[in-house]
Amino acid sequence: MKFPKPIMRTSELVKMGFPEEFLRRAYGDKNQRFATKLDPMKSNSPIIYDTEGLWIWWQKQVELQTKTMQRR
Repeated sequence: MKFPKPIMRTSELVKMGFPEEFLRRAYGDKNQRFATKLDPMKSNSPIIYDTEGLWIWWQKQVELQTKTMQRR
């Protein structure tokens, strides 16, 4: 998947079709290294994502879900 920019905000990714809940889950994942707040000192600061890291994380999530379904 090609993203228009290497760093994007949540609102931009939502406009591309990503569910906001999915993006919040990605940001909240304790092992992720691709999402941060623009200004971590402000609680209402926008979250920005390194799109390459987000894409890799997304693929791993799909892979984990596929493995889980195969076990059932």
